[in-house]
Amino acid sequence: MKYKRVLIKLSGEALAGEDKFGVNPDVTLKTAKQIKEIRANGVDVAIVVGGGNFFRGRTGGSIDRATADYMGMLATVMNALALQDSLLSIGCEAKVMTAIEIRDMAEGYSRRKALDYLKEGKVVIFGGGTGSPFFSTDTTAALRAAEMDAEVILMAKAIDAVYSADPKLDPSAVRYEHLTYMDIVEKDLKVMDLTAATLCKDNSIKLYVFALAEEGGLMKVINGENIGTLVE
Repeated sequence: MKYKRVLIKLSGEALAGEDKFGVNPDVTLKTAKQIKEIRANGVDVAIVVGGGNFFRGRTGGSIDRATADYMGMLATVMNALALQDSLLSIGCEAKVMTAIEIRDMAEGYSRRKALDYLKEGKVVIFGGGTGSPFFSTDTTAALRAAEMDAEVILMAKAIDAVYSADPKLDPSAVRYEHLTYMDIVEKDLKVMDLTAATLCKDNSIKLYVFALAEEGGLMKVINGENIGTLVE
């Protein structure tokens, strides 16, 4: 195995699949099976989920930014619970921990407890973002990766790699296999926000971007196959 402890960043849109909204049970189950496969091979797995399939925090209109971000945090908790249920249904132990207290649904986040769960072989799913508004789930992923001593953030997206532009809109877009965090800033690549990129850079955490839809994609990345873009 190339990696022993990973943090997987799952977008809400990825869990929605072609439905675009809500949770697609088939996609979620397929994702859970991939996660179980790498866990069965001895890889410690932590997960941060987004909430864009239900609600996006960054919005305008009559809802102020902080309130919108809190609503987005609740959306990530819904996705975390759905993923946990899929993992449990196939015999993979999983725990949801949230940065915002929802005692009847999930356990409050504790770094020490999360590390204990990872050592016990459980998959730990982090919902609720950082618990504070004005921070994206990319930043949450970088923060939790640093706290969990993860070697890499595996960013599962609807696209198979990082490109210089949207390949669906620009046929001449360049596909990158390797980048640095400075490249993200200088080329203005929309991989993750600058706060998250800086946190990863400062803590020497690698980022690997790949397509969630890739058959056996997670296992391929864990085995060191080049199917996406490595950022370090």
